[in-house]
Amino acid sequence: MQASVVERLFSLKENGTSVSQEVSAGVTTFMAMSYLIFVIPSMLADGGIPRDAATSSVILVTVAVTLLMGLWARYPVGVAPGLGITAFFAYYVCGPAGFTWQAGLGAVFISGLVFFLLTVTRIRQFIVNAVPIDLKLSIVVGIGAFIALIGMKSAGLVIADPSTFVALGNVTQLSVFCFFLTAALMVKGFRAAMLIGILATTALGVILGVTELPKGAWVSLTLPDISAVFMQMDLQGALSHGLLSIIFTLTMVDLFDNMGVLIGLARKCGFMRPDGEIRNLDKAFITDSIGTMFSACMGTTTATSYLESASGVAAGGRT
Repeated sequence: MQASVVERLFSLKENGTSVSQEVSAGVTTFMAMSYLIFVIPSMLADGGIPRDAATSSVILVTVAVTLLMGLWARYPVGVAPGLGITAFFAYYVCGPAGFTWQAGLGAVFISGLVFFLLTVTRIRQFIVNAVPIDLKLSIVVGIGAFIALIGMKSAGLVIADPSTFVALGNVTQLSVFCFFLTAALMVKGFRAAMLIGILATTALGVILGVTELPKGAWVSLTLPDISAVFMQMDLQGALSHGLLSIIFTLTMVDLFDNMGVLIGLARKCGFMRPDGEIRNLDKAFITDSIGTMFSACMGTTTATSYLESASGVAAGGRT
């Protein structure tokens, strides 16, 4: 009975998916994105934001906005503070530019407000629809290649080289096993190929001593404390002359970053019509803009759709 209610609510049959398939895809996306719980707060701490509060803020924003994206916009996309934008915030806005993190958060809030106005006036949708279908398909290919490069770099299979920019790294490590295991399962048609690959590689890594299990308590019943960053944004400081260019930068980066990610994932999910238009794109953009304003209120940077959601889409996620 409960399963049928969920199927009707999310049109699972219409999207060619099931409850178990969506759960598997969700777990896969979570595991692919879980690194941001450590990386984003670390960068925010470098920008002056208290680390513990930043960690709580990042988790709350990620959970809330991802739920909104899934339950309202019906996109299988994880939304969280952006990695690149956070680096820009921490190492430029709060660094050489000389602004406080409170003023920086004010700039993030204003950029989110601009996103929202561009969305409700359908300007963002007009920009996306104006992109030729061939270019949209090229964006999908480019995103796929970019995801592959990020994965190989993180695994050490690709390293920096002064002559050719990239070179072959260490191919005798556990990540190679993960790659071939996952690839073989995907070729065989396993929906949970990504999840099985991640779990199997992690287990093998623990057995071989390559990695360790988390230390301390795995579950906490205490509510996160964000009092040090909640509603600390400085809107007046954000409107100063120097920050106007930063607001513009945040707006443009997130506009085209989200456009590329959503086009790529929409194509994979079958949300893109033959004429190139994408269903529910306005809801996805509104979710993004609300998420950015919410992020600023909670004390973290611009919320954006994550490329890592492609792992969940590959596992069969459609809603």
